[in-house]
Amino acid sequence: MPTAAHLHALDLGRFVMASPSSFHAAREGARRLEEGGFRVLSEADEWPAAPGGYAVVRDGALIAWVIPDGTGPLTPFRILGAHTDSPSFKLKPKPTTGAHGWLQAGVEVYGGPMLNSWLDRELRLAGRLVTVDGAEHLVASGPLLRFPQLAIHLDRAVNDGLTLDRQRHMNPVWGLGNPAGADLLGVLAELAGVDPGEVGGYDLVVADTQEPAVFGSEGEFFASGRLDNLSSVHAGVTALVRALDGARETAIPVLAAFDHEEVGSSARSGACGPFLEDVLARIGDVLGATATERRRAFAASWHVSADAGHAIHPNYPEKHDPANRPVLNGGPLLKINAQQRYATDAAGAALWARLCAEAEVPYQEFVSNNDVPCGSTIGPLTATRLGIRTVDVGVPLLSMHSARELAGVQDPWRLALVAERFFAG
Repeated sequence: MPTAAHLHALDLGRFVMASPSSFHAAREGARRLEEGGFRVLSEADEWPAAPGGYAVVRDGALIAWVIPDGTGPLTPFRILGAHTDSPSFKLKPKPTTGAHGWLQAGVEVYGGPMLNSWLDRELRLAGRLVTVDGAEHLVASGPLLRFPQLAIHLDRAVNDGLTLDRQRHMNPVWGLGNPAGADLLGVLAELAGVDPGEVGGYDLVVADTQEPAVFGSEGEFFASGRLDNLSSVHAGVTALVRALDGARETAIPVLAAFDHEEVGSSARSGACGPFLEDVLARIGDVLGATATERRRAFAASWHVSADAGHAIHPNYPEKHDPANRPVLNGGPLLKINAQQRYATDAAGAALWARLCAEAEVPYQEFVSNNDVPCGSTIGPLTATRLGIRTVDVGVPLLSMHSARELAGVQDPWRLALVAERFFAG
């Protein structure tokens, strides 16, 4: 019989497949929340103060919250932050290209994907089309694209080191023929039920089509695209739905799933933008909070920044810290960095230890090798912007930023359990 962790992993797989772009991830999260009893609001409408669960979507970002019965203007927030985007390729203007009888797509690298991992895979295009009347249409193709690798017979030194030029080599094929008579954007418009001539703009990315899988000698591994960072978004949505009925007046649970983290977060739907502050201010407004009371609530609030981290790689142990070596299925990570690439401090570490103890979940500490600088997260950005205490955590992975990443089956489920404890206030 499948364990709770296996069932969680299978549902995470369904969430990933329904979320080939950040826009799909935000909508799928909102759909699941609505199915769980939340009300999806428009930013242009007046928001209610009544107890209940609410959600709002801005482009490819999602923020959801629960107002418990008895909440007041000084009630602090418990915010779980994550991001909906993943490293990939974004469709350029004039995307229909090609030569020598091939139809190709003009794409631009988005974030920091491991280019070689995208070779020789069946890929799809997904995102949004916006028609000239301003209407937004989500679209996702089936298997459509492929980055074909040069055969070893034509590159005998390929196994000595593969070099990929982003402009010359990363142009996927999608058909045969003359580009002058083809229209890639028109194919996607027809899939969305839109007149190609009415498309005024688009945000479309490449995504892998391979289904996520549980595998290993004891079913201990979980492989999927976009685990960085849909593993955290899914955990947050799952935990927030569970928090709807059990939320207490001691805290307002909030899920903030931002877009554009992989390219710096500087967007109206990114962590550097105003989205979270806008939502928290409006929640304070409906609860009758003054500006001072809102800041007092912030001072008592916490933000858990949940983003994937690194497990030790058995073939490259020298790339990891010699004393802190997280493993798959060893529990979610507490991420620490002296240069403030992560926002964890002693108070945050103590909070995380307490939450994991209450959830009966083990956790592991991650710190980088001094010679291998780490990436960053939304944690320091939100802490800097709002002044809310922040701790950085996440699920350990191998093959981060690959088209297909690797997690342990236990860790995403454990992250959701701790998130549920965090939301309980």
